[in-house]
Amino acid sequence: MSYTITATSTSGKEGELHLKNTSVAFGTTKATETLLSSPADIYISSLAACILKNIERFSIMMKFEYTTASVSITATHLTKPPRLEGIVYEVIVFSEENNINIELLKRNLEKFGTIYNMVSRACEITGEVLLRKP
Repeated sequence: MSYTITATSTSGKEGELHLKNTSVAFGTTKATETLLSSPADIYISSLAACILKNIERFSIMMKFEYTTASVSITATHLTKPPRLEGIVYEVIVFSEENNINIELLKRNLEKFGTIYNMVSRACEITGEVLLRKP
């Protein structure tokens, strides 16, 4: 499997990612930095999408149902050299079921997530998975 995207940027304006049938604008100038996502936002967003995609995948394999899942991610930006460090996530799985093995789900998310594995090579990731009633 391989992945291909394209991206464009117009001088003095925002950039745009082209992913399959979707386009995502991102900020490249001072004028758009508070209005549009930054490359760092997009980077940690891909981690969130990976986690949520794998919750769906593992709900089938682990035989549990959920209504929704959410993930919140915080990353610390360091300036010298510029990088992200110390990514912390919180996943909340909303389900009527009481017997979901949350520890196994967390291990699976951390072991089998493509983006998770790539990001974890670049910086430390810590987090928790919580189960809540809808």
